[in-house]
Amino acid sequence: MKMDRLAPLQLFLAVADAGSFSAAARRLDLGAVQASATIARLERELGVRLFERSTRRLRLTEAGEHWLPHARALVAAWDAGQAALRDAAGGDRPLAGRLRLSLPSDLGRQHLWHWLEAAADREGEPDLQLEVRLSDRLADLVQDPVDHAVRYGTPPDSTLIALPLAPANRRVLCASPAYVARCGAPQHPNELAHHACLRFVLGESVHGRWRFDSPTGDTVAVEVRGPRVADDGGLVREWALAGLGVAYKSRLDVASDLAAGRLVPLLPDWLGEPAPLHWMAVGRHRLSPALHRVIAHLRSRCDELLR
Repeated sequence: MKMDRLAPLQLFLAVADAGSFSAAARRLDLGAVQASATIARLERELGVRLFERSTRRLRLTEAGEHWLPHARALVAAWDAGQAALRDAAGGDRPLAGRLRLSLPSDLGRQHLWHWLEAAADREGEPDLQLEVRLSDRLADLVQDPVDHAVRYGTPPDSTLIALPLAPANRRVLCASPAYVARCGAPQHPNELAHHACLRFVLGESVHGRWRFDSPTGDTVAVEVRGPRVADDGGLVREWALAGLGVAYKSRLDVASDLAAGRLVPLLPDWLGEPAPLHWMAVGRHRLSPALHRVIAHLRSRCDELLR
C-alpha cells in the first residue's frame, strides 16, 4: 500500500470495519507495528482517541464513531475523483499491477482462470501479477487479502460494489446417465427423498434444503439426504459424473457436462434456485477501465456458456 496523506484515513476505516489492527494491516499490506503507529499518529493529529484497546477487543470510542462518517466521505470523495481522472485520461491503459481474486472453486478451475488469462492477453499486459484463491467460502473483502471476488448469490453486504456476470443463472438438478439408468429419474422434487443427494457446504452450513419452482409457479422446498457432503463444488460435480448421486449445481458449473451428455438434467420442467454470479469489489476506485473490460469479457463468456 502506498503511504500517502489518505493512508491514515484508509487504515482507520479498515480497522473500524475489521475490528482488528492485525486484520486491517494484512488487508493493506502493512506491518502490525506500522499500522498501530499510523493510528497513534492520526489520533495525535486529531487530538482524540479513536479506539478503545484491550486484550480482548478493539472498538471505536465516541469520538471515533463521530469521525467515522466524515472519514468515509473524505476517502470516498478522493476515490471518486481518482476514478473520474482514470476514466478521462486512462481509458486505454492496459491491466497492470497486482490483481488479488477470490473465485468459486468449480467455476474457477473449469473456466474463470482461462477467461481471465485470455482477457489479460487481450489487454497486452504480460507482467500482470494475478493472485487467485479458489474457495467456496465467501471471501471477506475487508479482512481477507483479496481485492475482488466472484461470488454466487445475492450480495449480502450493501457496502460492496456488485457487477452482474450472470444475473439469470440458476441451479439445475442433474445426474449421470449411469445413475439414472440404475436409480431412475425423479418426477417430482419430493421423490428426492429416495435418492442419494450430493450436498455441499454453502457459507457455514450444509445446503440440504433444495427449492424448486413448479411449472404453475408454486415453490416446493425439500429436505434432502445423502451419504456425501463436500465444501468444494468441484468435488460435488466429480461425484455426480462418477454416478454417485444427484447434484444441485449452478448451471454455469455443469453447462459443459450437460452439453456433452456427461450429465443429464432432471425435473426439466421445474426451475431451480436463482444463482446469480457477481464480480464484487470494496469500492468503485478499484474498478479501472481496464478491469471493466475484463469484467465485460467474463460476462460475455458466461452468456456463451449458458447458451
